[in-house]
Amino acid sequence: MNRNEGQAREVARSGERRTGDCVSMRRPATLLAQAGSRWDERTGAVTMPIYQTATFRHPGLGESTGFDYSRTSNPTRSVLEATMAELEGGARAAAFASGLAAIDAVLSLLPTPGRLIACQELYGGTFRLLERVHRPRGLKTEYVDASDIQQVRELLAGGAAAILIESPSNPLLNVADIRAIAGAARESGALTIVDNTFLTPWLQRPLELGADLVVYSATKYLAGHNDVLGGLVVAGSPELGDGVLYRQNAIGAVLGPQDSWLLLRGLKTLAVRMERQESNAMQVARWLDAHPRVPKVYYPGLDSHPGHGLLAQQSRGFGAMVSFEVDRPERVRDLLAGVRTLLFAESLGGVESLVTFPVAQTHADVDAETRERLGINDRLLRLSIGLEDASDLIADLERLL
Repeated sequence: MNRNEGQAREVARSGERRTGDCVSMRRPATLLAQAGSRWDERTGAVTMPIYQTATFRHPGLGESTGFDYSRTSNPTRSVLEATMAELEGGARAAAFASGLAAIDAVLSLLPTPGRLIACQELYGGTFRLLERVHRPRGLKTEYVDASDIQQVRELLAGGAAAILIESPSNPLLNVADIRAIAGAARESGALTIVDNTFLTPWLQRPLELGADLVVYSATKYLAGHNDVLGGLVVAGSPELGDGVLYRQNAIGAVLGPQDSWLLLRGLKTLAVRMERQESNAMQVARWLDAHPRVPKVYYPGLDSHPGHGLLAQQSRGFGAMVSFEVDRPERVRDLLAGVRTLLFAESLGGVESLVTFPVAQTHADVDAETRERLGINDRLLRLSIGLEDASDLIADLERLL
């Protein structure tokens, strides 16, 4: 029994869960709808309670309830972690105070001095973490176009501790062949780390494609309501999972019980939210693709997207992130100032639709030359499509374009 499952079962105080209640035997939609249910056997609470406590009383000397101190483990967080591990088909899961804290814990597993390969198009906060925190300590990152498997193989052949990819990437939504990359990494002795924030385990399960570790900004789709800050790591093996959990406890950047409860609540509606948001995104992307003042649209659900076929093979959907370029930079300021249904804000994945200007927001820490080379320019806008009526979102854009 792994730490996540064992501690979650301690909450029930029954030693073992009832026969037939093993959520790993359920389909993902059922597991999500009942996230946090059936755990508190003592009271029968349908929703996992919030254990808002820092410490736990010991029954006696040398005895423990299974919980001692909430940095190490908390019942609400443990149930969240057990749910995520089962949902991903992983061995262990760990919840952190933010997505960057989760990535930092994974990077601390890698030896220094050492070499990391990363996709060249990363969230700006991840780029900052790699370049300004981990490069000085000896972890040197080389960047690659992860959609080009030949480039990936060539860099891996030179030796690396791991490869870190986003698929689809942020903000241009490039698609990487996770199965092929994981195979090449395994041959070279490297770990494969996938940031699956944009698609979530509802649409894509990287561990099934051969990845070793999956990371999330749980702030985004997993929580889904723009009211939680959190991160998650799911490990495919007990050994990697134990390493992540050790660092979670040692560093202490843990997710608190209140946010763990909110995240469990968010998971309950993940499936229905993702399906509605993806439907809305497809409508918006098609409308943008036909607009004369929009020269480029980046959405893998469009047949014209170069990664469309690959993503259709390795996921069950295309997500709800849409990026596009306007015809001239001056139009960006007017659009951001004039939106009425869309909200001009950072982040993504909530029920509200957001528009973001990556150059000045999410990727401001990436140097200008690199941004321009990648196509993250002063005409690019990124949309996180929410649950509104798609016609209202389109009307907002039409009025401004």
